[in-house]
Amino acid sequence: MPIKSHMKHVLDVAAGRKKAQLCITGAKILDVYNKEFFDADLLVTDGAIAGFADPGSGEAERIVDAGGRYLLPGFIDCHVHIESSHATPEEFSNLVVPCGTTTAIVDPHELCNVAGLDGLYYMLDATEKTAVQAFFMVPSCVPATSFEHSGATIGAKDVVQPLSHPRVLGLGEMMDYPGVINADNEVLEKIIAARQAGKVVDGHSPEIAGKSLDAYTSVRIRSDHECESVQEMRDRIRRGMYILLREGSASHNVLTLLGGVTDRNIRRCCFCTDDRQPKSILEEGHINNNVRLAVSAGLDPIEAICMATINSSDCYNLTDRGAIAPGLRADFVLAEDLVDFAMHQVYVAGQLVAQDGKILKAAVGKRDERVASKINIKDFSLERLDLLLKSEHVRVIEVIEGSVATDAGQAYVTVQNGKWVYNPEQDIVKLSVIERHKGTGNVGVALLGGLGMNAGAMATTVGHDSHNMIVCGTNDADMAVAVEHLIEIGGGMAIVKDGKILTSFAQPIGGLMSYEDGPAIAKALDEIHRIAHSDLGVHPHIDPFMTLGFMALPVIPSYKLTDMGLFDVRVFDFVDMEI
Repeated sequence: MPIKSHMKHVLDVAAGRKKAQLCITGAKILDVYNKEFFDADLLVTDGAIAGFADPGSGEAERIVDAGGRYLLPGFIDCHVHIESSHATPEEFSNLVVPCGTTTAIVDPHELCNVAGLDGLYYMLDATEKTAVQAFFMVPSCVPATSFEHSGATIGAKDVVQPLSHPRVLGLGEMMDYPGVINADNEVLEKIIAARQAGKVVDGHSPEIAGKSLDAYTSVRIRSDHECESVQEMRDRIRRGMYILLREGSASHNVLTLLGGVTDRNIRRCCFCTDDRQPKSILEEGHINNNVRLAVSAGLDPIEAICMATINSSDCYNLTDRGAIAPGLRADFVLAEDLVDFAMHQVYVAGQLVAQDGKILKAAVGKRDERVASKINIKDFSLERLDLLLKSEHVRVIEVIEGSVATDAGQAYVTVQNGKWVYNPEQDIVKLSVIERHKGTGNVGVALLGGLGMNAGAMATTVGHDSHNMIVCGTNDADMAVAVEHLIEIGGGMAIVKDGKILTSFAQPIGGLMSYEDGPAIAKALDEIHRIAHSDLGVHPHIDPFMTLGFMALPVIPSYKLTDMGLFDVRVFDFVDMEI
C-alpha cells in the first residue's frame, strides 16, 4: 500500500472516522514512555496501531478479549547468530516468535565466514516473509582475524552495497579490536562506510579498558555484548555504548551484569541471546527468558520489558516499533503474567501469528545452493594429528564451565618418542583445527584441559568464527575416523569411540545448519550430547559441542587454537606449545 494511503487509513481510524480492523479489549497496556500500565482498548488497522478507546468501547471488524492479560510491545533480540540454532532462518522464526520475539537483529557472520556475502543474501531472502522481523548487520570480520583461514573474505569495498539494503542496519560486531585501536586502514574504511550510510556499528571488546577502550569507542561503536563484569559494563556505558545483557546457551551474563543496572543507566541496557540452541528456546524461551531472569533477580518488570523493547529500538534506530503508541507497527504480545512471561498471543503487524506457545503458520526452509556445505580438506592423514613436543612443560587451553572464554593453563604432560601421549590421570586431551574451505592443508594441534573427556573423539564443522573442522580426543585413530566421517556427510557433528561412529548429526547448510525442525534438531543434539557425557566422559555441566565450537575463536580470551597454531588472545599473537 502506498505510504500516503496507509497514513490516511490509520488517521481515519485514529480520529474515529472509520472502524478499526482489530480491537484488543480487556488488556493492561504497557506505556514504556511513562513506565506504567493503563486500561484501554487498543485499535489496530493496516498493520499499525491507530490509537486507543475507553475500556470496552472500541469498535472494530474483529474484537479480541485479552481477559486481563498484559499487552506489551513485541520483544527485540539485539544480537543473534541464527546459525547457532542449527536451524534455517525460517525455522528460527518458528521457534522464537511464540516466545514473544517479534524482531531480531541478526549478524550472519558465521555463515558468511563459510559462504561470503551469499550467506547474508540467503538469510535476507529466507526471512522476507517470516513472522519474525529480521534485520541484519553486515559482518565486519570475515575472517575474524588474519590468524586463521575462513571460506571467504569480506573487505571494505564489499560492505558498501549491502549497507544500502533497507533491512541492513549496520556493521556487525567489530571483533578486530586491535585493528580499530591501531587505526588499521581496512577496518576504518568499513566503519566509515557504515557511518556514511547512516548505519550503526556493533562492538565486541572483551577485557579492553582505559586508553584502549577510549580508542575503540572513539569511532562511535554503538554496542557491546561481551561484558563479563559490572565494571566492564559501566566503563562502556560511560563511553556512550549500549550494553546487551546476553543469555545464550553457553554464555550466561544477565544475572552477573544485572548488578550494574541502575535507575540512571538502564536506558543504555538491552537484551540479546547471541548464540541459543533449539532446546534452550523450547524449554526456557528466548528474550522472554532474559526478562524472566531479570525480574526473578529483583528488577522491576516494567524496566525489564523496556530493556527488551524501547531501549532496543532506540539502540538500532528502529523508530517504528518498541512501544505501544499510535503510528507504530502493531507488533505486540499478550503475556499471561509478569513473572514467567509465557505468551498467550503474539501479533506481528496486527496479525495473530502465535498462540499459547505455538506458531500458527510455520515457515518452511528452502534449499539454496548458495549455502550448500563445502568441505575442501587437503592431504589429511593420521600423522597430521601428531603433537610434536621437545618439553613436557606445555601450555593448555583450559575450559571455563558456562563460558566461551578459556583460561591460559599449563601442565607437565607425557611425551613419548617426541609426541604427546594421552595420560588417563590428567584431564587433558588433544585438540585439532583442520582448515576445510580452501584446501590449504593447514592443521593446528594443541591441548585442551577441563573437558572431562576420557575416551574416544568428537568432531564438528561448527567452529566459530571461521568454521574450520574441530576435533578433540584421547587418541589419534578415533579423531581421524571422526574427521573422515564429517567429510563424508558434508559437515555437522560426530562422536567416535574405539573406531566406531556412535552418532552423528549432518548439517548441510554450510556445515552449520540443518533443514530439520526445531524439535528434531533439539532431539539430535540431546542424543549427541548424551553420548558425549555417557560414553566419552565429558563433564555433565559442560555443553560438549558448544564448548568445542568456541575453542577456535581467536577474539575471546585467553588461549584458542586456529588452523595456524595456538593463539593467545591477550597479546593477539601465536605462542609456542612449550613453556
